[in-house]
Amino acid sequence: MQRSSTRRQLPRDPEPSTPRLVTVADDVLAGRIVLPKFQRAFVWTRQQVLNLLDSVAKNYPIGSVLLWESNQELASERAIADLEVGSLPRGHHVSYLLDGQQRLSTICGALNWEPDGDPKSPWNIVYDLTEAAFRHRDDLEEPPPTQLPLRFLLDGAEFVVRLERLTNDEWKERARLLYNRFLNYQIATVTLRDMSIEEIGLVFERINTTGTDLTLVEFMRAATWTPDFDLLDSIDEIKDVLHRKRYGELDPKVMLRAIAVTAGFGYSRGDIEQIRKLPKPELKEVIKKTREAASRAVDFLVTEIRTPSSKTLPYETQFAILVDVFARIDRPTSAQYEAIRRWFWRTTLGSRFQNWNLAQMVADHTAVTDFASGKSSEIDVPFSVPRSYIWRQSKFRVENAVSKMVALMLADATPLDIRTGVKLDTGKALSWANDKEWHHFFPKDYLKRHQGVDYDGANVPANIVMLSSATNIFISNQPPGGYLRDFVDESGEEKILSYLASCLVTKEAFEAARRNDYEEFLRIRSETLHNRALELAGLNSTP
Repeated sequence: MQRSSTRRQLPRDPEPSTPRLVTVADDVLAGRIVLPKFQRAFVWTRQQVLNLLDSVAKNYPIGSVLLWESNQELASERAIADLEVGSLPRGHHVSYLLDGQQRLSTICGALNWEPDGDPKSPWNIVYDLTEAAFRHRDDLEEPPPTQLPLRFLLDGAEFVVRLERLTNDEWKERARLLYNRFLNYQIATVTLRDMSIEEIGLVFERINTTGTDLTLVEFMRAATWTPDFDLLDSIDEIKDVLHRKRYGELDPKVMLRAIAVTAGFGYSRGDIEQIRKLPKPELKEVIKKTREAASRAVDFLVTEIRTPSSKTLPYETQFAILVDVFARIDRPTSAQYEAIRRWFWRTTLGSRFQNWNLAQMVADHTAVTDFASGKSSEIDVPFSVPRSYIWRQSKFRVENAVSKMVALMLADATPLDIRTGVKLDTGKALSWANDKEWHHFFPKDYLKRHQGVDYDGANVPANIVMLSSATNIFISNQPPGGYLRDFVDESGEEKILSYLASCLVTKEAFEAARRNDYEEFLRIRSETLHNRALELAGLNSTP
């Protein structure tokens, strides 16, 4: 039987070698070894950097480097450790770095750092000869002779000059040993050849299941990467649209959830990983649809909920679900808008996404599907309604969902300054950039000095109102009984009560505050906030 003359060429076995570490680092800086764009960013801590340098100095093993030699032209990073890398002529064989980026970034940065005015650079490193240890410096001053800057270590002439400054023979010996260790340290290197980009993608996934874990975004970037497609670039395109609407700071993982659910999968990690199976033309179309739905989701949040930026969202997960809704419903009816608003307030009040598990993800996806198809008039997800004491027991902090809900409820009420009646700039207050817009109705210093209430007891949502900076300064540390009396004398009780009502402070709470009765004020204000939350969520409130 005659054999076919056409035979698939088998890939050559991986080729191990042990070049000097500094040679490999030089190849990176020269562009002979390049970082493919699907590589992760530099994520090591400052201590990890020092630990690696210490291992080299002690001749400890630091693991191997994995390279892929190819003449394929792949998108690659143009810098490593803040250093610009060279480039080779088109069509020239290069070696793509698949494993070892954090280690080679450390060596390149530490040995080649050029001070650029940032004294706290992670590459501002010296070797302390008195302690035989690496240290970060936080200034650009010339270190003492006993501290050898690593950027000069392998500069022969500079090293000799610094060696001559040392007065102790033991320090000189340590310096020579350090020089020789870094100059001659060898690193195990494995080079892959004759492998397709698909095979290399599989290798990259497998080698990154250990060591410093890939984030989900990095994993999916690697799993879906091709020379003409970069998932991170696609996410950035979505975020560019959102940046113009002050929603560009959302976690990229939220964008992944949005892409996955727009593709018809779901919200879980398993659903997100299904993205990799989509043909690239289909995935690109999904991303376009996600971008359009994300823009509509932001418009809803800004106009219907009055969240001026992503920082004001109680839970970023809410954004991914809203993208799902607006990807399915291009133009919601007024009844659907009302239902979406109720869903937002219900899931916020019920802390639906505080510990979001797989069962809840499935339930939320089903609820959106039923709502979008017309099967249900609500986005019907189970949630628990807390008791009213949540408003006087939670802490008022920028990252706290309960605090954000109070802030959004106050913004929704169109608050007026409680002294002047001027309409407050809720957008400025909700930027959280200046806490002068927020004030403790019972000033915390007053509570501590006169009622023995500590900071945690004073810093609760029920004790928070939105004020102008001028009124905040005027109140200062006065007891409410004092400053409220002044306000009433200036403008009359009826006007002050109307200003307070716009800040969700009732007449009963006002009377308690005039008596400086903090506990009674908290009880009444908590009921007011709770009833308002229930009303927004479309639930029954107490009479």
